[in-house]
Amino acid sequence: MATLQSFGAAEVVTGSCHLLQLQNGINLLIDCGMFQGEVEERNYTPFGFDPEAVDFLLITHGHLDHVGRIPKLVKEGFRGTIVTQSSTMDLAEVVMLDAAHLMKEGYKTQYRKAQRIGKEKEVKKVLYEESDVRRVFQRPMIFASYDEQIDLGNGVFVNFKNAGHILGSSIIQVIFEEEGTKKTLVFSGDLGNNDELVMPLPDIVEEANSLFIESTYGDRNHKGVSESDRELQQVILNTFEQKGNVLIPSFAIERTQEILCLLKQMYERGELPVCQVFLDSPMAIRATEIYKKYHEELNESCNRFLERDGTIFDFPYLYYTARIQDSMKINEEESRCIIIAGAGMCNGGRILQHFKHRLWNDKNAVVFVGYQVQGTLGRQLVDGAKKVTIYGEEIIVKAKIHTINGFSAHADQDGLIAWMDKFQKLENIFLIHGERDKQEIFQKEIEKRLHKKSHIVKYAEKIGI
Repeated sequence: MATLQSFGAAEVVTGSCHLLQLQNGINLLIDCGMFQGEVEERNYTPFGFDPEAVDFLLITHGHLDHVGRIPKLVKEGFRGTIVTQSSTMDLAEVVMLDAAHLMKEGYKTQYRKAQRIGKEKEVKKVLYEESDVRRVFQRPMIFASYDEQIDLGNGVFVNFKNAGHILGSSIIQVIFEEEGTKKTLVFSGDLGNNDELVMPLPDIVEEANSLFIESTYGDRNHKGVSESDRELQQVILNTFEQKGNVLIPSFAIERTQEILCLLKQMYERGELPVCQVFLDSPMAIRATEIYKKYHEELNESCNRFLERDGTIFDFPYLYYTARIQDSMKINEEESRCIIIAGAGMCNGGRILQHFKHRLWNDKNAVVFVGYQVQGTLGRQLVDGAKKVTIYGEEIIVKAKIHTINGFSAHADQDGLIAWMDKFQKLENIFLIHGERDKQEIFQKEIEKRLHKKSHIVKYAEKIGI
């Protein structure tokens, strides 16, 4: 019998990594992501399986928590074939190179501090370097198209469907035969929100013997985009009236592009006050270019912008600040700025320098537009921290903190239930990619509304398929 074990995203949100071992000897790994927040130390522990034994790596999408450990996988022996969307690998390259750079800079800082007290041998080595990222792209690759069935050999087929989460995001079907019986295993990946500003709706899947479904927001429903639009607009108006600035920590991929589309729409309706909008994230700027390159994968609204304006995201108030000197100049702006900067969970990136200069000022506002994992600076602020430490300096929090969850690229509870309800045949439901308490709420809702039992997957638990 085929078995599946989750070596990440089991009772936690991050670190997606699922090993499917088929009876015919083929081993498939679905995602190999980085752990974040309170569980990030797990990145340095062994995988729990032999990377050399993995024949195919299937990637659902290019977010760090789904691709961030791939260079480590290759470094430790993976010699198989990568199967995913072309756009996913373009985004993954940006994400993995950024991670390597941040780890290198973090190591240098820690090493300098350790030298002063003679403890440099205790500084943990980086997980991987940029050269390790380059080696990922030396592996053989099969680029999928949506709804194109790919033959992996020995009677194993995979099919990628649009998950509507970010550019290139996929629901993955694995189809195989055991003892004369055809089986279909479905990984939802991260499912998109029905009110997405950039991506089309997730594809419907109708048949699965076993479904492994994300449960990030299985405990709640989002506000609608129109309500969130009004809420963001009001925050901007109130902050500008106080002669302050709006800081938006934003994920470089998808969330940034959504916010740019939203601000562009506000501008065109005459509802965005005269201001300067800074996209202050080299990674987000590169990701935005990739979104333009693969514009045919975006929704109709984005493509109408492109046809009319020759650009999807640009509008007169928008400035890209890729260079560090341009980023530093933003500190000179006293009011009426919207600063979009990474990282989305505030665990690094340029948002930290903006926090250092503006978090203590009650005229300013911080708007969180994405999920904040336990253990991150973003989560501290969302949970009401009065003081935080940035670059070793304690900063008082006086800026107004707002959370607007209607921009989430994840489906909410209703969205997840509605998507599952479209299955004509669904035998087993397994919950992954969520915090345990949220999953327990989602589990009860599945039983109540779909009249089906579900199972919360534990780390390394062996599940018969």
